[in-house]
Amino acid sequence: MAHFNQRPGTKSAFHNLKKPISDAAAFDAIIRSLVMNNPLGCTPYRTRKKVRQPVERVREMYTAKFVYEDPDGKRIGTGQEMYNSLEGYRYGIAAVITNMANIAAHRGKVRSIPNADLFSVILKCHDPDGELYFLSIARDRVTVSSYTDDEIRRRVERWSDTVPALA
Repeated sequence: MAHFNQRPGTKSAFHNLKKPISDAAAFDAIIRSLVMNNPLGCTPYRTRKKVRQPVERVREMYTAKFVYEDPDGKRIGTGQEMYNSLEGYRYGIAAVITNMANIAAHRGKVRSIPNADLFSVILKCHDPDGELYFLSIARDRVTVSSYTDDEIRRRVERWSDTVPALA
């Protein structure tokens, strides 16, 4: 069972993954499944004139990393680009790789480094008991925060045990 280490102060617990999630597609599949299938049993709730979804994406961040190499394959520069959506991340990588002005400015060929890329999503969840908490999933860590009932942390632990990539 995945063990979540509790942080002092505000109730927050994290679990460092044994190995990073393989790629953006696998990461997105985990997030989509969590939002669509709602395995944590979250419930819709109402705020001023709006009914909120049980699990909502609050923020997404995708960072693509690049290396520039001379004709001999020697590194002559690096770069990174940050995007707020998976689509932006995918299109952004293609844009950087094909941007001739950028390639000329670096005086080398650009190559994406997908194993170094970073992904994170913060989700707002509404517990059936009425409590709002946040679930942050990154490529290498899962964090549950702003909760008071320890059953929420245990529920997240049980769910993460069912997702092989979150071991």
